[in-house]
Amino acid sequence: MGSKTKGGMLLASLICSLVMSPAWVLAEEAVAMTPPVADVTWWKWPLLLLLVTFVMGIIAVLGGVGGGVLFVPIISGFFPFHLDFVRGAGLLVALSGSLAAGPGLLKANLASLRLCIPVALIAATMAIVGAMVGLALPTHIIQLALGGTILGIVAIMLTARKSAVPDVPQADNLSSALRICGIYHDPALGEDINWKIHRTPAGLATFIVIGFMAGMFGLGAGWANVPVLNLMMGAPLKISVATSKFLLSITDTSAAWIYLNKGCVIPMMVVPSLIGIMLGSFVGVRLLKVAKPTFIRWMVIAILAFSGLKAIHKALSVMGII
Repeated sequence: MGSKTKGGMLLASLICSLVMSPAWVLAEEAVAMTPPVADVTWWKWPLLLLLVTFVMGIIAVLGGVGGGVLFVPIISGFFPFHLDFVRGAGLLVALSGSLAAGPGLLKANLASLRLCIPVALIAATMAIVGAMVGLALPTHIIQLALGGTILGIVAIMLTARKSAVPDVPQADNLSSALRICGIYHDPALGEDINWKIHRTPAGLATFIVIGFMAGMFGLGAGWANVPVLNLMMGAPLKISVATSKFLLSITDTSAAWIYLNKGCVIPMMVVPSLIGIMLGSFVGVRLLKVAKPTFIRWMVIAILAFSGLKAIHKALSVMGII
């Protein structure tokens, strides 16, 4: 008998012994007796996430805030997802909105590339650093810092005043060297607005902190971009909002790559979140005509304050303080 025949018979006998062994039979019975809990319940969380983000998308439009600033504190506080996955999904939620709005804002001459590029260079670099630091620190430390940041955002929303066209007597030397200025037509005023900025070094230094926090917490940064561009640097409100929206597409992309590389972006969270936010935004735009802005603003502030306190409570519970 040849060696090939002997090898075939040996392989066949080995397969038969594995199939007929008691251990194999017991393993099959154990698998058969295991209740398929995961197959029954896994879809409940994505469905609930879709419903919550749908409502979140409506509130975000009516309240004039980005989806990311609502998504991270609410989902991390009330869903059983790890904070790293929530932050990764939050960046993509903020990123999707900015990518959708960016081209139109540029075409309308509202988003300023000359204003965006130096700010984006600083904010995107610090967003990468913030994402790396955030993934390296313990979760309860990030949760505690997130709660404090959310309460800080509430304070900003309560005290910040917006100026449609700030008074900038003279552009500073840095903005003049970078040629950060422009003209846009405002249909509401029926005139062309010739704008320039000042306090550019202080504004760029502030974006070091903003970019770091955006990457660390996955919040996006529209809540901070607009006050700095409008109140500190003196850009008109429409230019500030449009440039901030376009800026998020650069800043959030930089941080999102870090979360993607670390495996912190999973489709089970991202897909229903993006669908829910987009559908809610469509509804929110239609409700904007009839909604009372004062009530919506206070509702957003109350939701953020509760979510911030919930994040702090969750962190202190993990630390054993309460």
